[in-house]
Amino acid sequence: MNNILGTKCMDAYIRLCNRGVEQGWHERNGGNLTYRMTEEDVLECKGYFNAVPGEWVKMNVSAENLANEYFIVTGSGKFLSNVSLEPQNAIAIVEINDAGDSYRIVWGLTDGGKPTSEFPTHFMNQSIRKRVTNGENRVIYHAHTPNVIALSSVLPVSSEIFTRMLWKSATECCVVFPGGVGVVPWMIPGGSDIALATCAMMEKYDAAVWTNHGLFVSGPDFDIAFGLMHTIEKAAEVAAIALAARGGKAPLNVISDDSLRQIGEAFGVKLNEDVLNFKSEDCMYC
Repeated sequence: MNNILGTKCMDAYIRLCNRGVEQGWHERNGGNLTYRMTEEDVLECKGYFNAVPGEWVKMNVSAENLANEYFIVTGSGKFLSNVSLEPQNAIAIVEINDAGDSYRIVWGLTDGGKPTSEFPTHFMNQSIRKRVTNGENRVIYHAHTPNVIALSSVLPVSSEIFTRMLWKSATECCVVFPGGVGVVPWMIPGGSDIALATCAMMEKYDAAVWTNHGLFVSGPDFDIAFGLMHTIEKAAEVAAIALAARGGKAPLNVISDDSLRQIGEAFGVKLNEDVLNFKSEDCMYC
C-alpha cells in the first residue's frame, strides 16, 4: 500500500458506492454516504492527509458528541459512479473541531468542492445514531431507491403502515429491521426541516423513507447499512408488484401478525409492538 486508497476503510467505502451504483440507485449526482472513522482508521490514513488542511467551515448545526471526529464524505454535486474512478476528486475526509460545529477538509476533493449539501443532515443523524447505539453506528447512507419512492407515492405518510406492508411482503424483513422504518413527508432536500424530521425518526428507527425521494439508513458498518437498504428496497419492489397485480387491491396472501411474532421468536428479535398492534382504516395490511 503506497497511498490512502489502499486502506481498509477507503476500500470498504468505495465498495459500497459501487454496489449502490450497480443497483441503479445513484443517477447523476444522486445519493450520498458518510462514515464516522474509527481511531484505527484515522491512524492508518493520517500519513496521507494534506500537509496543510483546509480552512475551518462553520456549520449551521453542532453536536458535542462528534467533536474531533473524522468522517469520509461524498462531495457536493459529485457522481457516486465516479468514486471508484477518481476518489480523490469525488470524496473527502473531514475533521470536526473541538466544539463540534465546524469541519475542515484534510484529504480529497482535490479539484475543489465541498461535502455533500446534505452533510448537515448526515451530521445531525450521525450524532443521534452514535448516542442511541452507544457509538456502534458509524454509517449513514442515502440512495434514490426507485421502488421505495414508488411505494411512498401510493401509501399514507405513516411509519406503521409502511413498515407493516414491508414486513408482510417478505419474510426476512421483520428480522432485518425489527424496529420498523420511519417515514418523513416530502421536504426540500438539504434543508433544516428534513434534517430535523429525519433526526426524529432516527431516534427510533434504523431507516427513514424520504417520501418521493428515497431512503436514508444507518448501520454499524458498510455491509449492514447496504444490506438494510437492499432489503427494504427489495421488499418495496415485491409489495409494488403485488399491488399492481391485484389492481391496487390488497394481496390475498400476506404474513399474518401471529406469524410475524413467530418469526421474531424463532430468530430471537423483538419486533416493534407499536407496529404490530397498529390498526387503521387506511392500512390495507392491518
